[in-house]
Amino acid sequence: MTGVPSHQPHFIDGEPRDSVDGATFDVLDPVSNRTYATAAAGQAADVDAAVTAARRAFVDGPWPTMVPRARARVLNAVADLVEARDQRLAELETFDTGLPITQALGQAQRAAENFRFFADLIVAQSDDAYQVPGRQLNYVHRKPAGVAGLITPWNTPFMLESWKLAPALASGCTVVLKPAEFTPLSASLWAEIFTEAGLPRGVFNLVNGIGEEAGAALVAHPGTRLISFTGETTTGQTIFRESAPHLKGLSMELGGKSPVVVFADADLDAALDSALFGVFSLNGERCTAGSRILVQQGVYDEFVERFADRARAIVVGDPHDPRTEVGALVHPEHYERVLGYVEIGKGEARLVAGGQRPDHLPEGNFLEPTVFADVPPTARIFQEEIFGPVAALTPFDDEAEAIALANDVRYGLAGYVWTRDLNRAHRVAPSIEAGMVWLNSHNVRDLRTPFGGVKASGLGHEGGYRSIDFYTEEQAVHLTLGDVHTPRFGAGGDPR
Repeated sequence: MTGVPSHQPHFIDGEPRDSVDGATFDVLDPVSNRTYATAAAGQAADVDAAVTAARRAFVDGPWPTMVPRARARVLNAVADLVEARDQRLAELETFDTGLPITQALGQAQRAAENFRFFADLIVAQSDDAYQVPGRQLNYVHRKPAGVAGLITPWNTPFMLESWKLAPALASGCTVVLKPAEFTPLSASLWAEIFTEAGLPRGVFNLVNGIGEEAGAALVAHPGTRLISFTGETTTGQTIFRESAPHLKGLSMELGGKSPVVVFADADLDAALDSALFGVFSLNGERCTAGSRILVQQGVYDEFVERFADRARAIVVGDPHDPRTEVGALVHPEHYERVLGYVEIGKGEARLVAGGQRPDHLPEGNFLEPTVFADVPPTARIFQEEIFGPVAALTPFDDEAEAIALANDVRYGLAGYVWTRDLNRAHRVAPSIEAGMVWLNSHNVRDLRTPFGGVKASGLGHEGGYRSIDFYTEEQAVHLTLGDVHTPRFGAGGDPR
């Protein structure tokens, strides 16, 4: 692909920089697994430089004290620039991640919408005030928290970076972004976009690197007040431990193994479309993927047959081809991990579609959409997050069993329920242990709503005002309007 930079530096205090020690790592094209670029490999010294720049911009710079409308103008300029470059952003994202180009374009457009949304939200932000008539006025003063460390994943990286950057910047924080090492390409575009939009120097900083090095240094740095992390659960547990000595604010969206519950009275055509899209879009590399599909016995056999037939017809191919529905998995390490689960699944359940590399794609990280039926709840492919185009179908008899199966995993991010019985829908939804549940729909989310999970799927929620709450600190201010009647300690018997 033309125009792809061959080296990805950090961006610290308004300028590109290589690592202090000169370290780099290779970045691979998932279609061929050939090295297309190197990236600066951040270490503790690079993270320290970035946090120092962000702290200086927070303490001495104009950004935290600008009125919300002024910050909103910059955020809207960012949104305009992202929208104007959405085709180019999508091409780079597709090249870097292996996502189909049509889906990458949607992610670029969503990134612009995130900035526009939080630009509007910060202007409309209101805080509580309480009055005791004639005696006291109490109000809440909201302040940006400080330097925020943002650690983002490799699936839909540009959009998920915007998800953290937009509310953090809207709130007046300064930031250090540590993008996923598999996909640093689109993250590098933020520097030129923010500079052109007029973001002050030092407000945005980027350090590339391996999670165990750059990410760990960012978490441990005493200058970061907040850490927002999206990624897998075991890494989240490590971040939790390493943040404890500094009592940092944490927001973590972690793994998922989300159920799709299809009752016999559901609109099967709609449920089929949604279930297929939910597990195979974005190459199955999505935290909210409905990868466990629970189907009531009366329609189970029909559903399995139709689901498998459709899965076999999904177009797997070059991510840049607009006809492609499933592209290349992000990296050979991840590809081998997913293939390992496919082999495990062959010993646990009935393979009814896929399970191997497509014949017409002899190289790269390509896998046919893979479907297992009759998956027992004890199976590893039922219990563990695979994060690829692999679906597990399991039958159930009644509502109680459906709920029990839906909750029989350590995760609790999303859930999907399909039924024409609205009373049942509203009974089942709150019974599912998940931070988000969709009724008769796939993952279509209003940006005002909370996003996050329970159990091993996360800590805290972001989205809408909850994001503003995370990136700001609330201070209660109490103003007395009249005389204060205070007991006069040490005044002897004088009651005055």
